[in-house]
Amino acid sequence: MLAHQLLLAALLLPVAHAGETILGIYLYSRHGDRTSKSHAPTNLTNLGITQIYESGTYYRNKYIASSASSHIAGLSADVVKQSQIDVQAPEDTVLFNSALYFLQALFPPVSGQAGAQTLRNGTVLDIPQGGTQQIPVYTTDTGAGLENSVWLQGSSGCTNAIVSSNNYFSSAQYMDLLNSTKPFYSGLAPVVNGTFNSSQMSFKNAYAIFDEINVASIHNSTISSSDLLTPDTLFQLRTLADNHEFNLAYNSAEPIRAIAGATLAAQVVAHLNTTITGKGKSKISIQFGAYGSFLSFWGLAQLPTANPDFYGIPDYASSMAFELFTTAATDPFPAASDLQVRFTFHNGTTTNGSTPVTYPLFGGTATALPWPTFQDEMNKFAVGDQGTWCQRCGNSTGSCASSGSSASPAPTTPSASSHSGGGVSAAVGGVIGAFVTLGLLMILGALFIFVGGFRLIHKKHMTRNIESEGSPIKTPA
Repeated sequence: MLAHQLLLAALLLPVAHAGETILGIYLYSRHGDRTSKSHAPTNLTNLGITQIYESGTYYRNKYIASSASSHIAGLSADVVKQSQIDVQAPEDTVLFNSALYFLQALFPPVSGQAGAQTLRNGTVLDIPQGGTQQIPVYTTDTGAGLENSVWLQGSSGCTNAIVSSNNYFSSAQYMDLLNSTKPFYSGLAPVVNGTFNSSQMSFKNAYAIFDEINVASIHNSTISSSDLLTPDTLFQLRTLADNHEFNLAYNSAEPIRAIAGATLAAQVVAHLNTTITGKGKSKISIQFGAYGSFLSFWGLAQLPTANPDFYGIPDYASSMAFELFTTAATDPFPAASDLQVRFTFHNGTTTNGSTPVTYPLFGGTATALPWPTFQDEMNKFAVGDQGTWCQRCGNSTGSCASSGSSASPAPTTPSASSHSGGGVSAAVGGVIGAFVTLGLLMILGALFIFVGGFRLIHKKHMTRNIESEGSPIKTPA
């Protein structure tokens, strides 16, 4: 997990940057607290709802409210204007519901004159349900149940990414930790023996074991053999899980492993470019996704060089934002050469007392980059079209059969179908301990359904099958 010093560092930053105008943002958030992945179905908890709602409130106060410290130019402050906001989330109980609660805080109910409409006959009508505003959440039925998924590349559909992630299980680093941590994991068997048998108590299942114990430490009034869970033990559990998951999500020698981060990068650039070409008409794009996309993007963007805490799994309700801003006049809309981009991240729930921190991207030191530079750097690894995705993933069937691109060979692997370290084949595609999930592209769709106070929109399966992880897989025998 990212170290808590990030929270302290955030307090040192100014609330707003003088002389700047925010023109648009892209926000990517993890879900709130949830139940254990080892006991499907996984559900958002009341604590998770609270975390997400508090974060939504913070971002409203920063970017949206009329008194916002960094109000986005031209953004409707109270009554949502649908053309200004785009929200995406997988059709997953935890991630999709997180998006709903976040939006309730971002644009709270309106009543009275602000939300009223007058008919021709003089009748004045308020919005029903106490003024609850309906904000479309674009989603996909591909990868339903993401938070129950047990394998990093389970349904990424990217053949080369699956092979690359499997390569980790034959690496010297993995084998060293698998062997050196056997006594540590065996010693924790009494704590989780109701979920894992003795053969599963190893570094191979580092995240699964951590997740089970972490959830119990938050919600369970009693834990079996809790005396074994000393602060040092809990810290080691987290550190080992961080190591395991980062290496499944990113490898500098095999960038295809980070396909989730590559597609996320393309989305960020596409949204901010839409804001520019539309001269500020599109203001906010929000996506909810799992932590695998955070990790793979961080690796591609070289964020660990800015702070080694970026090797760690982000906590529940963590969020990162890309701010498009200018110091020039905004009427007319600034030229691309007058635009800049800033990256911020906050680990865990964002509040007025614990705010996002600005970090330099791409291994540099500048905390604000000219838009052309930012775009060029992102496009070095971004994957945003079907042909490129098919070529890099080595896929030639299904939707890739007509892409017209020749497939790239899979990353070199010593027997990718059978690793001595307990790895798994690309065909099986799963191990109980790899609980990273990928939140990838959510594309336009149809079929509107009302869910609570918000509108659920099912997006049709995109032509390239590269969205996030898929349905749960069976545990290998």
